[in-house]
Amino acid sequence: MKEKYLHSDITITDEEFEKFREYFYRKTGIMFDESKRYFVDRRLIERIKATGHSCFKNYFIFLRFEATGKELQNLINALTINETYFFREEYQFQCMVKRMLPEIVSRKNKRDLIRIWSIPSSTGEELYSIAIYLLEYWDEIDKWDVEIISSDIDTNSLEIAKKGIYSELSLKHLPNEVIKKYFKPLENGYFKISDELISSIEFTRVNIIDRFETKRYRGFDIVFCRNLLIYFDDASRKVAAENLYDAMNPGAFVCLGHSESMSRISPIFQIRKFPEAIVYQKPLEERR
Repeated sequence: MKEKYLHSDITITDEEFEKFREYFYRKTGIMFDESKRYFVDRRLIERIKATGHSCFKNYFIFLRFEATGKELQNLINALTINETYFFREEYQFQCMVKRMLPEIVSRKNKRDLIRIWSIPSSTGEELYSIAIYLLEYWDEIDKWDVEIISSDIDTNSLEIAKKGIYSELSLKHLPNEVIKKYFKPLENGYFKISDELISSIEFTRVNIIDRFETKRYRGFDIVFCRNLLIYFDDASRKVAAENLYDAMNPGAFVCLGHSESMSRISPIFQIRKFPEAIVYQKPLEERR
């Protein structure tokens, strides 16, 4: 097949798609396979038109040499998919309060921070789920200072997360008493999470495969990195795993999505099989 045509006056050839795919991979670690071709073409054409270009060639030159990097960020926002809801894969939150946190606090004194990193933050459901779960189900929450950092490469998603406004569908797995306690209903059928929870989170933009960008992320005790590595190839997954490892304290835990396995990516983490979930732990003594 020589070209992929859409209902548009702009087309993207196979050669152009390959050039773009390699460029986007170098910048983000995300490799789009042929099954995502229609989606990528459609979003690319939207950005070509939005920037006033008439063809892929001119747009691609503009994209690569734009000094501010603003258009690359716009494109990343357009091509990253965010689909989540509150208390998704709740068994990991149960494991957090029942197994992981008791181990972590046993190695700390009362003046130490407990640091949790949610990456990608997506539109915020996961990170607020972490905060709510700690407040509702961890008996020790009043005894410790907890810091939650939420990061994403997609700045649009971060802005949505900061606003904290969600549809009824996003809240479908939350108990009614939790909704009443932490959410305010809006006139349009949406719900806004409490300002106290929003202000308790630090939001940052980061590319997980960029070693320079991740250098300032250190000292985490628990990392939620769910359903992100599935978008990477083996080389990018390995880099991401190493960057996560460096960001974690000895003995810290990382939770992946249900279809992801750290064991197939890197041997640097230990497998921990708890009754609630399988998670991965940075050894108390460095292996590397």
